[in-house]
Amino acid sequence: MHKHETSQPTTHHAQAVHHGHAHSAHGHGGHGVDHTGHEAMFRARFWGSLLLSIPVLAYSPFIQRIFGFTAPPFPGSEWVAFFFALIVFAYGGIPFLKMAVPEIRNRKPGMMSLISLAITVALVYSLAAQAVGLGEGFFWELVTLIDIMLLGHWMEMRSVRQASGALDELAKLMPDTAERLLPDGSTETVPTSALKAGDVVLVRPGASIPADGEVVEGASRVSEAMITGESRPVRKEAGSAVIAGTINGDGSLRVRVTAVGDQTALAGIMRLVEQAQQSKSRTQMLADRAAGWLFYIALGTAVVTAVAWIIATGFNVAVLNRVVTVLVIACPHALGLAVPLVVALTTALGARNGILVRDRLALEAARNLDVVVFDKTGTLTEGKFGVVGIALADENDDENDALALAAAVEGDSEHLIAQAIRRAAEVRRLSLPQVKDFEALKGRGVRALVDGRRQVYVGGPRLLRMLELNPMGALAEFARRAGERGQSVIYLVDGGKVRAAFAVADVVRPESREAVKRLHEMGLQVAMLTGDSRDVARAVAEELGIDIVFAEVLPEEKDRKIADLQAQGKRVAMVGDGVNDAPALTRADVGIAIGGGTDVAIESAGIILVRSNPLDVVKVIALSRASYRKMVQNLWWAAGYNIVALPLAAGVLAPLGINLSPAIGALLMSLSTIVVAFNAQLLRRENLGQAVAVPQSAPEAA
Repeated sequence: MHKHETSQPTTHHAQAVHHGHAHSAHGHGGHGVDHTGHEAMFRARFWGSLLLSIPVLAYSPFIQRIFGFTAPPFPGSEWVAFFFALIVFAYGGIPFLKMAVPEIRNRKPGMMSLISLAITVALVYSLAAQAVGLGEGFFWELVTLIDIMLLGHWMEMRSVRQASGALDELAKLMPDTAERLLPDGSTETVPTSALKAGDVVLVRPGASIPADGEVVEGASRVSEAMITGESRPVRKEAGSAVIAGTINGDGSLRVRVTAVGDQTALAGIMRLVEQAQQSKSRTQMLADRAAGWLFYIALGTAVVTAVAWIIATGFNVAVLNRVVTVLVIACPHALGLAVPLVVALTTALGARNGILVRDRLALEAARNLDVVVFDKTGTLTEGKFGVVGIALADENDDENDALALAAAVEGDSEHLIAQAIRRAAEVRRLSLPQVKDFEALKGRGVRALVDGRRQVYVGGPRLLRMLELNPMGALAEFARRAGERGQSVIYLVDGGKVRAAFAVADVVRPESREAVKRLHEMGLQVAMLTGDSRDVARAVAEELGIDIVFAEVLPEEKDRKIADLQAQGKRVAMVGDGVNDAPALTRADVGIAIGGGTDVAIESAGIILVRSNPLDVVKVIALSRASYRKMVQNLWWAAGYNIVALPLAAGVLAPLGINLSPAIGALLMSLSTIVVAFNAQLLRRENLGQAVAVPQSAPEAA
């Protein structure tokens, strides 16, 4: 697994994000208008404009008639609405005009152009009405329109900022200082940015780990929930890898730094979250195109409205009223918010669940998959040997006694199979007998003395041939079945007789069975790709219920198998560890790199899973489906509202006495925005973990 090199100064970025300056990928009308940092401005201008609007409303003849009151008259009171409306336009309306300039310059009109057109038309008409006496102006409608637009934008900026909070939370994980050990054993407090690879730092109980590293002394449990999504603290001791930003438990650790700054897992995660929030999906492109079309539809509707009503009634205030209302209603505010907000929430929710999205298109494509192909070793299996079965020559013998004796004899051996037997004994928490005079028998096994006199051997078939022994009865049948599954069989010889046999194989992860089951429930086929023999592959496939098996596949042939499935018209996801699976990950419709919490940026995969947990693949698909569902719902809320409101604003129901004023139109438009924002926030309630119950870890020994 290789690191993804980048020139972005992630450490500095973390600080920038922490102070609220992260970039947003929020665009309208087919182009990106960067609204970053506008939240405070919109908030201040909303409250200021709202206060300045009170005199306008109080001295508006229309408002006075509606509510049945009369504002105190004084010389010049007829100019109060005029004067304060101008201030509101200058203070609250000018920002919209400024943001419309790049839209017009790029010939890609969008929401800002529509707002600017609406408030400018309203102002010009009202000024003319006041100065020339054309009739009653609608300053009150102008100021309420600006107020509501400011409120809608403030809420939008606030929602996007809150949804993008994943980066803020990640930035807060990294401690500002670290305790670096000096040669004399004392410590010095230094900024985290001053650490370099090879330094040893002291991590006290309850403190954040300042850099990626390896424990050189001490033991503790470390909470990695914020990085990997693993709820239970993970035991760390000498030799264990630790991740920057995770929280130490009750023990004290001395950690040798292996990665700092831009190279840490946390920095990589932040890069991926930011990239995902800034990348555009096909749905987002659709929303951008829809906003662009809506601008022309709005202008066309406004022209048709004006022409039709001028022919019917002549040019008057009511006609202008309807034209302005059409332009106000059509603003694609909610449409522009519909997708970016869901994108931000999706990537934040994914990051909390250990799912890191490099490519939005990959996550979006996951909802339509037909087949999920897993690499076997290290993905469906743990990539290390474990005891998967035990048989006894004497059914009255004790399985735990036999395993404890074998583990004791293998105590000094570094062979992978010896490690598997010792781990199996550790899982069962067995007490091992004392042995001495250990001797390795090259190519055959090991032997040692137990109780000072018993010669006990542990080894494979070659050992039995050397000792001229043959497994009989149940042991022979056990060995035959294990061989069919491609498992290695190790024998325990005690007192000159074969006492027990142990089947050793690459251990299937306890989560793999549940993952395959859940994928089947979601309507997907599951395939397995491995370089192992057909016997081994068939045994794992039968155990897990896998549909398609590709065995004895060379690394360079893996992508061809993916292409074969795609040639059958199937949409394929490849799940691998990113080492020799890169071509297949790239070839697949969705490439998912699994495991390797420190190597979070793998160029060949669109989605990276921090944990080596196949169940997280189920979460990816669940997240993809939930995200797409919210996007489509939001697009319908935004566009569907315009479908109903535009004809209403144009006066289709005017003969029935139903008219829509610009202010009511602005209110409805903002309500549409609020509904979209609220609907997107419901994505936070998607509990991907609840849908995917992680089974309890099973013991390695059968």
